[in-house]
Amino acid sequence: MLGARAASGRLDRLACEVGKKRVQSSRQTRQVRQVRPKNIPPPAAPASQRKQRERYVQSGGMLQGYAPETVMRIGYIAAGAAVACLAIMALILLLLPYGWPVRIVAAVVWLVPIAFGASFILPGFRLALRDRKLEPRMVQGQLLGASEVSTSIGLGMLMLKTRGGSEQYLVTPERMSKVPGNQVNVMLSVTPNLRHVRSVAVMGQRVVGRPDQPVPPVLRRLRLLPIATPVALAAAAIIGADVVALIPFYPELAHAGAAFVAGAALAGIVFGVSHLLQRRLYGEAQTLMAGGLR
Repeated sequence: MLGARAASGRLDRLACEVGKKRVQSSRQTRQVRQVRPKNIPPPAAPASQRKQRERYVQSGGMLQGYAPETVMRIGYIAAGAAVACLAIMALILLLLPYGWPVRIVAAVVWLVPIAFGASFILPGFRLALRDRKLEPRMVQGQLLGASEVSTSIGLGMLMLKTRGGSEQYLVTPERMSKVPGNQVNVMLSVTPNLRHVRSVAVMGQRVVGRPDQPVPPVLRRLRLLPIATPVALAAAAIIGADVVALIPFYPELAHAGAAFVAGAALAGIVFGVSHLLQRRLYGEAQTLMAGGLR
């Protein structure tokens, strides 16, 4: 889970760099005041990165930026899936034709997807309940960058310079279309907890159009990793433990131990492969940024 959140934070910073390059590459075709980026902030220090991760988790983690209504629907679907997992656990405990040690090991692994779902969805669901009762707050700042890609599927990203420093906001595509390519003042209506942007208002002239650029495939794959990794880990643990639990051999304590070891080993292999894949994809993304999105 920590690896998935770390990948989300790194992809957030990468998406911001993409947005900055797009703003800097825009050129004005008319005789107007040319606005250029000033004082682009340097890479965040370790302490600052830690604060960003804490704020990311406090704002809903992977559900940050989505509408409270959408987050609540996701929570209800996850609750239904959790009930299904509990029902399967009950069937295994009642019907598996082996002793209780084997039944318990085969059933307990079905708690893994419930634990992952609770850690990722429950914090955002609580924030969504609060946001439904609160009024959005207004945020005003200077546009530093805009990107159609972010760690959240279906959301783009805006980076603003406000009185409190640089701020990142996840925005839906229909609202991203209102954002120009030059540096202008922008006003956002944002929910207090999930930081969902309900409206975007551009203050001043929209001088430069924001060019559309295709999202590199490596960024699309990186965006899926925080979701695919927990799913693959849970599936590996369940398959490894339950398949061995169905194989008849004795003594029962050895049978239960073998099922546990098989589930843990398969989950460990999946975790190692996902970690290596994450490092390789992130290296490709850094190379892409070093070469430049022209």
